[in-house]
Amino acid sequence: MRWLQLLTASLLPFTALAAKKSTGDRFQDARAKSLSVGHPLQLDDASYAQLTKAPRDYGVAVLLTALEARFGCALCRAFQPEWDVLGKSWTKGDKDAKTRLIFATLDFVDGKNTFQSMMLQTAPVLLYFHPTLGPNAKVDTQPVRFDFTTGPQSAEQIHAWISRQAPADAPKPSVSRPINWVKVITVTVAVLGGITALAVTSPYLIPIVQNRNLWAAISLIAVLLFTSGYMFNHIRKTPYVSGDGKGGINYFASGFSNQYGLESQIVAAIYGVLAFATISLALKVPRIKDPRAQSFAVILWTGVLFGMYSFLLSVFRMKNGGYPFWLPPF
Repeated sequence: MRWLQLLTASLLPFTALAAKKSTGDRFQDARAKSLSVGHPLQLDDASYAQLTKAPRDYGVAVLLTALEARFGCALCRAFQPEWDVLGKSWTKGDKDAKTRLIFATLDFVDGKNTFQSMMLQTAPVLLYFHPTLGPNAKVDTQPVRFDFTTGPQSAEQIHAWISRQAPADAPKPSVSRPINWVKVITVTVAVLGGITALAVTSPYLIPIVQNRNLWAAISLIAVLLFTSGYMFNHIRKTPYVSGDGKGGINYFASGFSNQYGLESQIVAAIYGVLAFATISLALKVPRIKDPRAQSFAVILWTGVLFGMYSFLLSVFRMKNGGYPFWLPPF
């Protein structure tokens, strides 16, 4: 047993050398390392220069970023997970290396000389290096640059940009996001909890949901809300009230195409009183058995109808002086 341990220990240096042995092909070495780490390559000044130097028969997409908190680059930290997802998806989806594209990351801490040579003042910046050899080679050796001027980008948006830079006949592996098990469990628990709550409370909720008076009240409120101009106020962002230029307040806007927020509330209240008075005359008053009380209710609700309708016509005249109809006392 002792001799087996000694043999294993003696072979370790040779195993390490074999693992680190380079093939001499920059693309194959970079791809193998990217597959082993499971995300875009982490570069420094030397490895960046080695990977992007010409001639090369492959493309390189490099994200120049500044992830440390002392640099205060919130956009860098927000985009880094998206960049890792994109690089991992592309590399794994391109099993036969037909796209010949390497994804890499150069952080400011590891690539200060590169940042200074390019005179970069902001981050992140994405660079795409076209091949300089082969059927997809470009004459211009300068990289194509993507600046994050429009804010944070998703992996899908950058995938579309890189796809436009890559050779047209090359495959474009799609973005494959890992399953968010926390979200799946949270949604599942929430759905099951909701179903359980409905099952337990259904004996109490069903009578409420089936109550005709409740639905009648909700419908009446909705009708009053929308016929009084709520959506008009919401779309036009109308003011609540307006000054009259004399130290007072205008509650009603002139013209039928203008309206204030308080005005719509007043009109809704008028419509509500008119509706309640009509419903009372049609349904409640006929059920009163005392003739005197019934007569008094008829006179009362008729007076309310007449007065509120008179006030409603006066509002129309305030909004448009040419409105020809009116009723006393307003």
